[in-house]
Amino acid sequence: MKKIQSALISVYHKDGLENIIAAFKKNNVTIYSTGGTQEFIEQLGVKVERVEDLTSYPSILDGRVKTLHPKVFGGILARRAEDHLSQLEKFEIPEIDCVIVDLYPFEETVKNTNDEATIIEKIDIGGISLIRAAAKNFKDVVVVPSMDDYGYFEKIISENNGSTSEKQRRELARRAFRVSSNYDVAIFNYFDEDSDDITFKQSIHQSSILRYGENPHQQGIYFGDLDKMFDKRGSKELSYNNLVDVDAAMNLMAEFQNDAPTFAVLKHTNACGIATRSTVLEAWKAALAGDPVSAFGGILISNTAIDMETAKEIDKIFYEVLIAPEFSKEAIEFLTKKKNRILLTVKENYIHKKSFKSLLNGVIQQDTDLVKVEDIVFEPRTVKKPSLEQLEDLKFANKCVKHLKSNTIVFASNKQLLGMGCGQTSRVDACRQAIDKARNFGFELEGAVMASDAFFPFSDCVEIAGEAGIKAIVQPGGSIKDQDSINACNNLEIAMVFTGIRHFKH
Repeated sequence: MKKIQSALISVYHKDGLENIIAAFKKNNVTIYSTGGTQEFIEQLGVKVERVEDLTSYPSILDGRVKTLHPKVFGGILARRAEDHLSQLEKFEIPEIDCVIVDLYPFEETVKNTNDEATIIEKIDIGGISLIRAAAKNFKDVVVVPSMDDYGYFEKIISENNGSTSEKQRRELARRAFRVSSNYDVAIFNYFDEDSDDITFKQSIHQSSILRYGENPHQQGIYFGDLDKMFDKRGSKELSYNNLVDVDAAMNLMAEFQNDAPTFAVLKHTNACGIATRSTVLEAWKAALAGDPVSAFGGILISNTAIDMETAKEIDKIFYEVLIAPEFSKEAIEFLTKKKNRILLTVKENYIHKKSFKSLLNGVIQQDTDLVKVEDIVFEPRTVKKPSLEQLEDLKFANKCVKHLKSNTIVFASNKQLLGMGCGQTSRVDACRQAIDKARNFGFELEGAVMASDAFFPFSDCVEIAGEAGIKAIVQPGGSIKDQDSINACNNLEIAMVFTGIRHFKH
């Protein structure tokens, strides 16, 4: 254990500091401070050594320079060994055993004002330097880097008569570097707000411990701020799997953001039901019809406000999460009666421009697939051209296929998902799975359309789809055997369009 004999205190938030000051007074700790913190401590009736007296320099440049001086940092960074201690003695620098700092509230300032001058002044220079210096020298110095740590530190010194163990100092050093790194990320994010790339670093400063990961034996942590995206109702907490599915649902519904009322049902990140209709109630019924079995325990999402009539219909099944831009007051009261279900009202739908995945001994990054249907040219490649109605269904199906695991096939008609095959090792398997699912739920495929996430290397899928009654197909093209599929469509009088855009989703 190491006894604290001197401490430097420079904090923005002073609430909770009183008991620490009282403990220091009890243990005869010499306190160095400046500015508002010094006045606060003196008002508690405790003597303070002014930093200005130590350095022989006043606070200058509107307070930008107060503690940045060798007589301060020397006392913090000196190893308690003869070579360093002799230098402290030579230059009349006192040892500083404890540093308590609470940084300027940069993030809070950014939230509350757009005035850049005000924001810039809340970039803490001296404080962050003190934190890093004390944390670096944790073998001899204890650091308290945030008001969130006041209670922890007070408990330590109360139980140990003003002393700390190396293990405790190391733990506070860990917290200090977390504070430091998060603070730097927040400042970087402010200056990087117009950048094309927002990475994991933007969310790393906020984290939530989840009950577990995908399975109970796996630990789970969420890095990010869900409160920026949603108003959450329901006592149940979002799980790791919930969050993965909610992300998939939000990405999918971004495709239909400006469309007529659209509803989607997702299970394990894949949509098992999607429909666009003239009312949200009709959209819900059509989406549910796509696969009412898989809908059990699923994630539901709408691009339109949920009214009471729709809420009553939704309440007939068990779901994990229901997401919408708005809920009527009556719908909220009705739906929240069942406590194990979660309602999320969308405040902001943020889509990352970059996506990341950890693998092997590193991480891979790519541009997110942000191509919209509106940006795609649907180029007819067959003798028979799609009708206007078919073209609308092809666009709908192409939106769906983009958000299903590869290999994937989608069948659709009248802006309703009839059947899908996804995550298959062959496109033929995906095609047959989609046909089976559609027929199992009573859908007639005659006259429907088909979408594929990638090209057809052979004509087999076209022939299978033709036998099922498909009359129009959309695919990216790009195979050296594209003509085989085109010829098969011509023989079967099926319209086929190419997009030139592949939508693999691994």
